Amino acid sequence: MAAPVWSVDPRTGKQREQVAVEATAEEVDAAVRAAHAARPALADRTVRAAFLRTAADLLDEAGEHIIEAADAETALGPGRLTSELARTTFQLRSFADTVDEGAFLDILIDHADPEAKPVPRPDLRRYKVPLGVVAVYSASNFPLAFSVPGGDTASALAAGCPVVVKAHPDHPATSEICASVLRRAAVRHGLPEGVVGLVHGFESGVELVKHPLVTAAGFTGSVRGGRALFDAAAARPTPIPFHGELGSLNPVVVTEAAAGERAEQIGTGLAGSVTLGVGQFCVKPGLVLAPAGEAGDRLVKSLTAAVSDATEGVLLDSRMREAFVAGVRARAALPGVESPVTPGESGENAVAAGFLTVTASALADGEGHELLLEECFGPVTVVARYEDEAEVSAVLGRLPGNLTATVHLGEDEAAESGGSAARLLGEVTPLAGRVLVNGWPTGVAVAPAQHHGGPYPATTSTSTSVGGTAIERWLRPVVFQSTPAALLPPELRDENPLALPRRVDGRREV
Repeated sequence: MAAPVWSVDPRTGKQREQVAVEATAEEVDAAVRAAHAARPALADRTVRAAFLRTAADLLDEAGEHIIEAADAETALGPGRLTSELARTTFQLRSFADTVDEGAFLDILIDHADPEAKPVPRPDLRRYKVPLGVVAVYSASNFPLAFSVPGGDTASALAAGCPVVVKAHPDHPATSEICASVLRRAAVRHGLPEGVVGLVHGFESGVELVKHPLVTAAGFTGSVRGGRALFDAAAARPTPIPFHGELGSLNPVVVTEAAAGERAEQIGTGLAGSVTLGVGQFCVKPGLVLAPAGEAGDRLVKSLTAAVSDATEGVLLDSRMREAFVAGVRARAALPGVESPVTPGESGENAVAAGFLTVTASALADGEGHELLLEECFGPVTVVARYEDEAEVSAVLGRLPGNLTATVHLGEDEAAESGGSAARLLGEVTPLAGRVLVNGWPTGVAVAPAQHHGGPYPATTSTSTSVGGTAIERWLRPVVFQSTPAALLPPELRDENPLALPRRVDGRREV
């Protein structure tokens, strides 16, 4: 018999109610097959766009109910969740606009040229088609924007791919509510409910990535869980793309000049970024390289005051709380590590924010401090004090891939087109998918130019999970060669009946 799925109050750790049951292999198979059967219904771009907009409208209408359920399961608070719901519905409407525009189809037409050199060229017409059923794995820390109605689901549906979502165990009731809303939106536009499937349970996630009708997967979560699913996706008889966001340290480098000019402002800003959402953002800065000396001391003093004033908070579940407490304890016990504000347990279920300090030379040496170069999920960061640029380079050279990398520059440094600031940007750019100057990485704008991804282990591919180009993950190109006009898809016909942007014989047409 399948195990029950309970809604759990993170503030008390107590079970609230049974929400669902863990899906059996047969139930996962049924959900995938229903999604697979729904593919033809998503072929019409006009219907897809309308479906996405209706889904956003219905989520807004059910907002009070959704936020109440999500807060009960995550303790993230009505304010944060209200903002997240707005982001989620904005994503859905943005992808509807992307579908309407049609540029994501990347249409290229090269007419036949018998005089082409070195050999005659046949008629070639290229565009992108949906992959098929997409498996989506919900995130713990974003019960809306990166879960059932989130960016992976929205972008996959926009591409014309039905989805089966594996609900996160931290918010099963919220997942059920959101899935129900999406299905109601689908039915309003004549789409089968199977365009959005939902399953619960650990084993269902494994069954899902192995299912032969699943063609791609999107994941946001831990390195351990994501890597296991990534390996399973690669080990299939027919491997599939696995777009996973796994873990990120998000380094920050503060130059001597920046600290000299605005140490207090940087310290306060850092504290706000580290403690935002109880440190449960994937782009939380986990390592800060700050100068030794008087300016760096002022930065640390400002950081100490701001973090000390931060209120305690509740993490998403007891497992994360235990991992956070154990993680900061292990890091604080390393040689040479100090704790100006000690992070860790606060009361029965809450945690307190804090930060650790160490010399950059200890990290650069590479002996015994490797743990400080790994993400610790929760409200903590490590400040490494450096003596010179060589120590900064040595530490950066030891870092894995990240979602973000941030540099804080002095006024004159920021105005130079070359010099040390340019060299520093050149060092951090290979480490991350988003490079920030004089800002903080928490807060990922949903915009066409956004990139939320990075070198492994930040992500398992080079794509983004935020912004309009996230749709590219669920598409593949197809070329029609020397195909009679009557047999061509409408998107590739010379008369362009759908009025799509395209490039014809090397010239862009809009």
